[in-house]
Amino acid sequence: MSHPDRSEFDIIFAGGGTTACVVAGRLAEWDPSLSILILEGGQHTLNQAAHVQPYRFPSHLAPTSTTMTFNVGNPSPSLNGRAPIVQCARCVGGGSSVNAMVYTRAPASDFDDWGVDGWGSENLIPLMKKVETYEVQPDRPTHGYSGPIKVSPARCKLGGGQEFIRVGTTYHKRQYAEDTDDLETCNTYSPWAKYVDGTTGRRSDAAHHYVYNQAHNVNLQLWVGKRVKRVIFQDKRAVGVEFTNDPVSCPDADQSSNIVRASKLVVVSAGAFGSPAILERSGIGAEAILKRCDIQQLVDLPGIGENYHDHNVVFVPYFAADEAITMDTLWRGKESVLQENLAQWKINGNSLVAQKLVQNLQYWCRIDRHFSGSDAKIKWRPDDDELKAMGSAFQPRWKEFFQDRPDKAVAILAISEGYAGVLLSRLAPRNYLVAFYYTLYPASTGSVHIKLDENGQEGIDFNAGYLDDPSDIVPLNFGYKKMREIFRRMPSYRGEVPIGHPCFPEGSAAVCGETTGPVDLNAPDLIYTAEDDEAIDQYHRDRVQTTWHSLGTCAMKPRADQGVVDARLNVYGVTNLKVADMSIAPKNVGTNTYSTALLIGEKAAMIIADELGIECKPHSESSGENPRSRL
Repeated sequence: MSHPDRSEFDIIFAGGGTTACVVAGRLAEWDPSLSILILEGGQHTLNQAAHVQPYRFPSHLAPTSTTMTFNVGNPSPSLNGRAPIVQCARCVGGGSSVNAMVYTRAPASDFDDWGVDGWGSENLIPLMKKVETYEVQPDRPTHGYSGPIKVSPARCKLGGGQEFIRVGTTYHKRQYAEDTDDLETCNTYSPWAKYVDGTTGRRSDAAHHYVYNQAHNVNLQLWVGKRVKRVIFQDKRAVGVEFTNDPVSCPDADQSSNIVRASKLVVVSAGAFGSPAILERSGIGAEAILKRCDIQQLVDLPGIGENYHDHNVVFVPYFAADEAITMDTLWRGKESVLQENLAQWKINGNSLVAQKLVQNLQYWCRIDRHFSGSDAKIKWRPDDDELKAMGSAFQPRWKEFFQDRPDKAVAILAISEGYAGVLLSRLAPRNYLVAFYYTLYPASTGSVHIKLDENGQEGIDFNAGYLDDPSDIVPLNFGYKKMREIFRRMPSYRGEVPIGHPCFPEGSAAVCGETTGPVDLNAPDLIYTAEDDEAIDQYHRDRVQTTWHSLGTCAMKPRADQGVVDARLNVYGVTNLKVADMSIAPKNVGTNTYSTALLIGEKAAMIIADELGIECKPHSESSGENPRSRL
């Protein structure tokens, strides 16, 4: 798929992430004569074990990883002076090739709230169905059953998720449903499906199912290790891109610039960090930003790089019973456990290799940061008693945004069975559980722009905005307390890991530690003092992190409202240039964002096909080899 001697294509994609793979793959399928080039800064993921075996995904979060870019934010008073770090994918397939594979979809009303013509839920639900093959339940009206991306139930269930649901439906007094990703169900406990092929046990990603399966098409080109510097214009018409060898993926390669031309269209698809940077380097953006980087302004678009959104997550470890089944032996690298599970996975795709580490990984650097998926979740909304307990600071946000939108959850609460975080070397080898919770519609927003350092090298001016709005920390503080009460009642619970919890004052009833077993289901809740509440608040300012759901920095909004692209994804002020990735989302979405990135890709493909007069044909996957043959 790589013949870098060509100098002109019909369409060039600046970035080879999830959305780019969907758009390019669909267009190539519908019109194989269309010449398409994808330029990706990272490397190939084709049949690479680290990308197709679900349990390996934590390796991408290692500090030495070259499959992720580590974006360091500016220190924030809201985070007690911390500089947040937000990773984004750097490989073919983008986030779909490295994420935790948990399947979540936003409520349909999120897309109606965007207020963009052609992007309402009635326009997008058919595309949501088109994307997927839903293997969890048959005959669900909002799900698809013949799409390229496979969605399956957990095939190797551990007990913690079931305990979490049982306590949630009794103590927490919420309902249970098999499917809470039907675009409207909320406040209900459910199993958590995965973007994993239920037959093969492989990750179901955009790269393999939209692009690599068309290796026979010589007109679909994929050049890896290429960093797009800027878009080339002639009289404000995009005619190509300038690129170099990526210094991270190809550190020893020549760094001189090259130009490749596009006769029909350039599509910037480099994500919430990469897309605004490419546009700014191309002279599109706010005058002050460009001037400080010695870039001549072509188009004044001050909205570029603004409107940064994410979700805020915290992971909290607990001790688990010796008899509990967790991922801890595998995460600690016990070779016999790993080889046993790999052997079973290669036979039928069923083992901890396919399921956990999809479910439970926590891995990060510098401070106690974790990452996890789960067997079980609830898209949580507070009831009247919980709202009262949350206090007055959250009331304005509740009334303004949530109260009259019953399909919108405040946060997702979930469980992970096993611990593999940075505290691992300080913890005894045993079983652990992790509670995690993340807010879906934080009020705070941030920004990301290019800048030059003191040596004239390009850097990033990134304000994450986490917890800047006072209402955003309230659900996290309450989430800690609620999740602790749920975990205290689970049969596998054996206490809190003290170094992973708030530092409560000596003598407090909330002080953490190991115990011999759970409390009774009807036991009273812990009572927290004002000092305890302050400890929880400080804990969250010290620990809250990205959920890797960055979006919004090239917003699809009116130009007068700091918009960057119109409803057809055209960049304002120029021609033959579009943006297609999560950066175009004008508002946040209440979901893990892989589902939305796929959706944007399907919509963008239809828009481009319509403009080029290409017929949108039904999808058919084709591949010349068994996808597992190269493992």
